[in-house]
Amino acid sequence: MSVTRRAHAKLNVFLRVLGARDDGYHDVETVILPLELHDVVTAEPADGFVVTVQGARARELTRAGGEALVDRAARAWAHETGRETPGATISVEKRIPVAAGLGGGSADAAATILALDDLHGTDLSTETLLGIAAAVGSDVPALVLGGAVYADGRGDRVTPVHAQTTHWVVVPASFAVRTPDAYAWWDDGGTTGPDPGALIAAVEAGNDEILGPALFDDLQSVVAERHPEVADTIAALLDAGALGAAMSGSGPTVVALARHMVHADQIAAEVPGAFVTSGPPRTMGPLSGVV
Repeated sequence: MSVTRRAHAKLNVFLRVLGARDDGYHDVETVILPLELHDVVTAEPADGFVVTVQGARARELTRAGGEALVDRAARAWAHETGRETPGATISVEKRIPVAAGLGGGSADAAATILALDDLHGTDLSTETLLGIAAAVGSDVPALVLGGAVYADGRGDRVTPVHAQTTHWVVVPASFAVRTPDAYAWWDDGGTTGPDPGALIAAVEAGNDEILGPALFDDLQSVVAERHPEVADTIAALLDAGALGAAMSGSGPTVVALARHMVHADQIAAEVPGAFVTSGPPRTMGPLSGVV
């Protein structure tokens, strides 16, 4: 017996940073949108616990320090269920760019929690699953819940958001940005963006013409100050006809909104290293992702 789940990448439709917290995190507001781009996480029963990684991005993950969030997620799930070990072998087929602001590690952690719950038949409540996820990382609850979500607090409080499928051009960078570094740079001179109410309404209404120009990321300016390639990529996407473009999360990946898939393909053809995806996945619902 084994359980296999898709671990969907994410983008931040916006990221509003409100300020540092006493616990070392930052209060934020964001809409997190899961994408068709995904890793594949498989859990098989075992006496102990092993994590293996394969796939196109496996070497990137090794260079970045390994799949630590999967290990943390599995052990948090085991602790919650009273087990000494997760009792599984977890294998990750890595496709999502690493340290790119696309939530690959968080997606793998979320899929691990859900796969272990299925594998061992523990059938934990959604509230309990979200609690485990919050203990692992700030983006993990959103990716456990599934679908588009509004997140606030340090990102661990999540509320479902109705979102139409949108089409995106994604441009990963040749370098990585550590999330703690991006937030530390914001502390030194970042600003807080506008109230996101109109942007959220555009997401829910599927109004891409309003949504595109409204995209923003409060970490973008401080990352681009140190890595001008981010601003150059945004400019190239806008010149190619994107409705809007912004960095995603702590970066350095840049995402751009297109009117439809053909439009996205046309934009991607003009920007080196770009690829096309969409989100939220049409088949994705709450706590979904089974392959």
